[in-house]
Amino acid sequence: MIYIKKFAFNPLQVNCFVLYDETKEAVIIDPACFNANEREQLEQFVESEGLKPTKILLTHGHFDHIMGCEYVKAKFKIPVVVHKQDEPLIQNAVAHADMFGLPIEPIEQADEYMDDNETVTFGDSKLKVLHLPGHSPGGVGIICEEQKFGMVGDVLFHGSIGRTDLPMGDHATLISSIKDKLIANYPDIKIFSGHGPETSTAFEADNNPFLQ
Repeated sequence: MIYIKKFAFNPLQVNCFVLYDETKEAVIIDPACFNANEREQLEQFVESEGLKPTKILLTHGHFDHIMGCEYVKAKFKIPVVVHKQDEPLIQNAVAHADMFGLPIEPIEQADEYMDDNETVTFGDSKLKVLHLPGHSPGGVGIICEEQKFGMVGDVLFHGSIGRTDLPMGDHATLISSIKDKLIANYPDIKIFSGHGPETSTAFEADNNPFLQ
């Protein structure tokens, strides 16, 4: 069984998730750590639970989600994994962060890439990668089919959807990703978004004004 620990980090309140199971192996989704206090919170949780992180999984490459990647990578000696189409966003993250007046430690490039329908494993657990472009070209959902939940970054929120006015965003592509891939394949799973509270695909399909 996968257990989930959620943090809200940095001035943009990004949801960072630690997923782990009975083996104590774990993956960290969107580290998002902005300062020493946030890094310490993440580190202390991992150590207090006796966890062994194996990968950093990025739902997408926007600067607020990749904050802390270099620290977490070095601390736990684990690779950074992202969809290849978001590599340009990672490489330009410092410039994008400057536009918001926020400093960020640069990442030269990811260590590994994940693609649509790939399986990511840790411990006794499996996660499926679902490519969901639109908010960014390489945005992904990280889905646990067995327990019916998914981390979808900034693709879908409670009552809203991700921005598409940022570099490389596209509104029509995002709507198609949500309707034709996420909801079509997973009509009733719990959704953990990149910001804000949890929701479900079933609730958003019926109530989200952007999807009607």
